[in-house]
Amino acid sequence: MDASRPAGKPTAAADSAGAAVAMVGLTRRFGNLLAVDHVDCSIAPRTIFGLLGTNGAGKSTVIKMLTTLLPVSEGSARVAGFDVTHEARAVRNHIGYVPQMLSADGELTGYENLLISAKLYGIRPALRRERIEQALAFMELEDSAGRRVAKYSGGMIRRLEIAQALLHRPAVLFLDEPTVGLDPAARHAVWQRIRDLRHEFGTTILLTTHDMDEADKLCEELAFMDLGKIVAGGRPAELKAQIGPEASLEDVFMRYTGSSLLERGDFRNVQQTRRTASRLE
Repeated sequence: MDASRPAGKPTAAADSAGAAVAMVGLTRRFGNLLAVDHVDCSIAPRTIFGLLGTNGAGKSTVIKMLTTLLPVSEGSARVAGFDVTHEARAVRNHIGYVPQMLSADGELTGYENLLISAKLYGIRPALRRERIEQALAFMELEDSAGRRVAKYSGGMIRRLEIAQALLHRPAVLFLDEPTVGLDPAARHAVWQRIRDLRHEFGTTILLTTHDMDEADKLCEELAFMDLGKIVAGGRPAELKAQIGPEASLEDVFMRYTGSSLLERGDFRNVQQTRRTASRLE
């Protein structure tokens, strides 16, 4: 997002030159349902960017279009310089993606999970061991590499999944609810690894979250989604300052959507979150 753009305004399409991620009129329809409604947004390289909103706001649908898992209904998007519709293979070669749901195989060791990922990413056999060892060291999992993932803690599993997504050195990393279900210590450990990714590898990170504390402390830029649209965006401090000196990001969300995240929840959303959390325990 452009630093000159006033906080609280959706990112302009004109800001997209040189962006790591650029969306112009990005739209996704499911029959008569407009899930993502003409989104304009750009993310500068090396930024930790947070996409916030309730379940059903359109966050995951945006991520799936940007990672080429869903076709675009209208508009366009570029990731790492490549068009998600016309250059999908190139996009996939330059991104990493860690979904919210558990993706590591609990019956395999940490090393074996990474080896499978290295093969899927097409990393040459001569480089695989080096890349895997580097990923394990970066995520502080060397001592656990030979253990079955079923014996890992939730925080260790999440760090392993991020390590899997980093093996091919992606330019952009997508994280869907990266700390859901984690205890505070594990959550902060994942936060630090995410910060280190940006500093050490220059990775651009786009994450979705419901956690306002996570968004405030980890993300440099934010966008709030509601009913398929981006309704506010900017730096956390700027967004809060618009509301008042003691305002929180929850106050910002209420200002632009008319309700709190908790009010937008329902039994199905709570059930889904708890099911995900239980798999990471």
